[in-house]
Amino acid sequence: MNLGAKVTQKQLMELLLNVAIIRPVFIWRAPGIGKSSLVEEFARQVGLPCVSLLGSQLAPEDIMGVPQIIEGKTKFYPPNLIAKDEPYCLFLDELNACSHEVQKSFYSLIHDRRVGEYVLPKGSIVIGAGNRSQDSAIVKTMSSALINRMFHVQLHVSNKDWMEWATGFGIHPFVIEYLQIRPDQLWTEPPKHEEPFSTPRSWHMLSDALYEYGEDNLTNEIIGILAAGCVSPQHASQFQTFHKQIHTKYHLNKILNGDMKFPHEPENRDVLYFLAQSFRAQIIKELPNEKDAVNPSQRQFAHLAKSLIKDLASISHEMAQLVVPSSEKEKGLPDWFMTEIIRDLPRLAERKDKKDA
Repeated sequence: MNLGAKVTQKQLMELLLNVAIIRPVFIWRAPGIGKSSLVEEFARQVGLPCVSLLGSQLAPEDIMGVPQIIEGKTKFYPPNLIAKDEPYCLFLDELNACSHEVQKSFYSLIHDRRVGEYVLPKGSIVIGAGNRSQDSAIVKTMSSALINRMFHVQLHVSNKDWMEWATGFGIHPFVIEYLQIRPDQLWTEPPKHEEPFSTPRSWHMLSDALYEYGEDNLTNEIIGILAAGCVSPQHASQFQTFHKQIHTKYHLNKILNGDMKFPHEPENRDVLYFLAQSFRAQIIKELPNEKDAVNPSQRQFAHLAKSLIKDLASISHEMAQLVVPSSEKEKGLPDWFMTEIIRDLPRLAERKDKKDA
């Protein structure tokens, strides 16, 4: 299914403010990227209370209500959660996880804002959300009649938007600093097997756990346990190494500034691994995909990066390969930069040898 245009968190808020007030909106998204908090924030901005219903836990009578015979006639009375006197924002979470019978009970509610004889107060807003079929989540095919009653949009994670929110919300400094170094780890596709995976929600959980333990109790071992319970196993291992690296003299910024070298001691191999991965993420962040878009400062960074890759290779060829991986699963460095690495590394090595002589 074509799920609609992709939007960031900020773009979604603007879209809801302009579209949701006149038409129901359905937000497609992967698990854990903060759709509930965004809808609640939207409701707060428009001054409405927010009522959430979880589609996967609903039966048709939870929407239509139960029948009662009044003066010889049957009437349906919807539950108090829906039948309110004042306008409100109705959030139908996991709407595409409910049965087709429940989906049918939503038809008039979504299209006409009506349940039986009850009509939502004027000014009420209806918003739906659900996971995608590729997310290994519980989803059912949404009926064409239901699809056609809503405006569809696909929410995707914006590192910049989330970091702005995290800083203002008070997410733990360890999490913020780590994701500034590794923004590529904020969110990953849900795995096909059962294990924790990284999402904005899981990093938020890790932040809460770090605060609860308190700084004095956060040993590196505890850091590893907490991270492994929240985020992807590889990210958890690197987060633990990041914490260890905080208490050592080795920092990527100092290496980039020329104030220190990559560690070469065997006991710091895990720190070297983390620094190599962070260095690669920094190259991807700093350098554009197209060579014509490179500005003077980026050109200077590219020269520095090539020199540092050579230094890293002299310590560990394996670690240098982490910076320039050939795996199709990894996001590659810009093609023009890879071409320069192949062309210039022998010359850089020769220049370094002459300098050392």
